Amino acid sequence: MKNNHSIISSFLNAWHGMMRVLPRQRNFMIEISITLMVVAAGFLLRIDAVAWCIILICIGVVIAFEAINTALEHLADAVNPETHPLVGKAKDVAAAAVLIASIVAGIVGIIIFAPRIIAILL
Repeated sequence: MKNNHSIISSFLNAWHGMMRVLPRQRNFMIEISITLMVVAAGFLLRIDAVAWCIILICIGVVIAFEAINTALEHLADAVNPETHPLVGKAKDVAAAAVLIASIVAGIVGIIIFAPRIIAILL
C-alpha cells in the first residue's frame, strides 16, 4: 500500500509543479497558446500519425524545458537571492535551452505544415 501512496504522491507533486508554472510564467502561457494553435492546425490539415508524433515530441520538449528553466530560476533565487553573475549566467543558459528547443520546434512545424498549406493554396 505504501508504494501506491508514493506513486500517487509523486503524480500529485508533479501536478502541483505544473500548476505553479502554468499561471505564473508568461512564456509558458505563450507556449500553451502556440500549442493550441498547432494542434488546431494539425486537425484542420489532417496531418498523419508520424507528423502528430513529431509535433507532440516537439511540444513536450519545449514545455519540459520551460518547466526546467523555471525550476532552475526558483532554485537559483533560493540559493542566492542577491544578484550574482554566475546565477545570471545559469539562468541565461537555461533560457537559451528553451529558445533552442522552440526554434527547432518552429522549424519542424514549418517542415510539416508548409507543404500542406501550399497544396491548399495552389
